[in-house]
Amino acid sequence: MKGAETKAKQAQELIRCPWCGQEGIYVAYHDQEWGQPLKDNQRLFEALILDGAQAGLSWITILKRRAAYRAAFDGMNPEKIARYGEKDMERLMGNPGIIRNKRKIRSAIENARSYLAMMEGPVSFSQWLWDWVEGEPVVHYFKTQAEIPAATDLSQRISQELKNRGFSFVGPTILYAYMQAVGMVNDHLISCFKHPGHSSCAV
Repeated sequence: MKGAETKAKQAQELIRCPWCGQEGIYVAYHDQEWGQPLKDNQRLFEALILDGAQAGLSWITILKRRAAYRAAFDGMNPEKIARYGEKDMERLMGNPGIIRNKRKIRSAIENARSYLAMMEGPVSFSQWLWDWVEGEPVVHYFKTQAEIPAATDLSQRISQELKNRGFSFVGPTILYAYMQAVGMVNDHLISCFKHPGHSSCAV
C-alpha cells in the first residue's frame, strides 16, 4: 500500500505540459495517449473523427464524450458507419451524449466511406499517414506552449490530400492537432516528463 501511495505521489509531482491542467481524465490522456505513436488503422480513424468533432470546441469537451461517441457510432467501426442513412442521422441528432451538429455527424459518415476507399488501395490508412513522416515521430523541442504552431506546412499538405480523397473537417489546424494526438509529431514540452529527451520519460 505504501508503495502505491509513493508511486501516486511521484505521478503528482511530475512536470507535465500545462494544457492538461489537473483534471484526472485530461492528465490520464496526456500521460497515456497524447503524443504516443498510434498505428492501428481503426483507432486512427476514430481519432480523426473525434478531432473533427472538436472543431470550434475544446478537446476535453470531446474527451469527456468519447465513450458516448463509441456507443453511438457502433464502436467507431468504419464499415458500419459507412452504411448509415437518414434514420441513423436522426438517431444521432437526438443523442445528447455527442455533439449534435448535423455537418459534423454527416462528415463522420462520409469520412468513413472515404477511409474505406483508402483501405482498398495499395497501402493502409495507417501506412499512408505515417509515410508523411517516414514512419517515425517528428520530435520537437519547444520550451513553451506559445512556441507550438497551430498548423504547419506538412499539416496543410496532408489536409489537402485528405480533402482530395473526400474527407471533411480535416483542415490544417485540425490535422495538426490530430498529428500531435496520434504521435506523428511529439510536441510535449522539453520540461514535460513525456518528452523523449526528459530523464523521466520512461515513467
